[in-house]
Amino acid sequence: MSSVLLVYPFFRRSLDRSRFRFPPLGPAYVAASLRRAGHEVRLLDCTFLSREQARTLALAARADVAGVYCMATMQRDALWFARQLRDHCGLLVAGGPLPTCEPRSFLADFDVVVRGEGEQTMVDVLAAYGSGADLGAVPGATIAATAGGGAVAAGPRRPFAADLDALPFPARDLLPNSAYIRHGRRRYGYAVTTVMSSRGCPFACEFCSNVVFGASHRERSPANVIDEVEEALALGYDRIAFADDVFTLRRERVVAVCDEIERRGLRLAWECLARVDGVDRATAERMRRAGCRTIFFGVESGNDAILRVMRKGSTTGQAREAVWAAHTAGLEVGAFFILCYPGETDETVLETLRFAGSLPLDYLGLSMPYPLPDTPLRQRLEGRVTRESRPDGSLLMNQQLTYAADFSAAKMRFAILVGRGQFVLRRRLGRYGPAAARLTQAPAEALFRRLR
Repeated sequence: MSSVLLVYPFFRRSLDRSRFRFPPLGPAYVAASLRRAGHEVRLLDCTFLSREQARTLALAARADVAGVYCMATMQRDALWFARQLRDHCGLLVAGGPLPTCEPRSFLADFDVVVRGEGEQTMVDVLAAYGSGADLGAVPGATIAATAGGGAVAAGPRRPFAADLDALPFPARDLLPNSAYIRHGRRRYGYAVTTVMSSRGCPFACEFCSNVVFGASHRERSPANVIDEVEEALALGYDRIAFADDVFTLRRERVVAVCDEIERRGLRLAWECLARVDGVDRATAERMRRAGCRTIFFGVESGNDAILRVMRKGSTTGQAREAVWAAHTAGLEVGAFFILCYPGETDETVLETLRFAGSLPLDYLGLSMPYPLPDTPLRQRLEGRVTRESRPDGSLLMNQQLTYAADFSAAKMRFAILVGRGQFVLRRRLGRYGPAAARLTQAPAEALFRRLR
């Protein structure tokens, strides 16, 4: 059996303002499966570490095998880790969304790329490595067939895990829970961790990357989900965030999870992500009685024509109904919007800002478009992508333009700042807020139109 180091190469910036800073479930799931197979596993979550601290800990692990997780915003740091560890372990493995999309780009620095869901593939890679078998024949694995990664040998695609209840719970004991608990209570007054009660999303939004879990939708049983919830809460967390792509896909399952929470007598606060076509007033009220406090909707645009361009499969009417249903049921409501999407005009962007301002929101997330690898949006913008997705850590904006767009980066940033400013005015000035927002709206819109 091997000693294994799994690395989550995210370094939190000093100006990080994200509300969504959670322990990494993906590496923790892989760690649990490797431990069940008999391997010794360490998990290095870099969220609260400096690069030098992380490097020191990684080298001190003296692992036989190192696996590094990577998504689009982490590529530079994932490759940096590979180069630090190259001479200190026998096998380097890359996994996660970006290696799944672009395995060839990792093979100059890693020995193996794990594609898709990593639990069983990593177990099989280590078994093949230990026995001297062909790593390139492992389902879900890719290796370089020639020096320098010019050609690849890829095992067949591994089917998605069919029985999610059979997976061991994430190895949360390997995570820096005390640091996340301190951060959460300091940042927003409670400590929150994630639980994933289902995998996959059957929808096909143009901008969304779902390469790891795919378009299938697989659910865990309510009892299995709440068993993990209780295990997570026992570590000292105050709240659970269900990290499913669409927690509310089936109303009857939402109700079953709520029933299980109440059957066990849990006094539990939780939150989730939802589509606007998946929540009505009755469902929202049932969720509220079972402890749901906040629901986040991916609204994305306030213009129906742009929603069709995005392939969102929902309408502004449905968005308004869902937000008001959740608000009236007593839930805090958050909504996400993408501004200056390819195909937009000044007027559609402003329409989205006005639409967002008309909703009873407690949280507003505004972002630039990001053409992520292996998405239809990336294919539509082929040849226009100019840089890696990576937060810049600036004082006012933690986003950057990554493709040649019809809107300038300055104009996009201004739109986001206008939306945020209007939201803050409405929230902070009480009964004077709407009037203050209206007073500033016309000059802000005029300036937005003038920017190029």
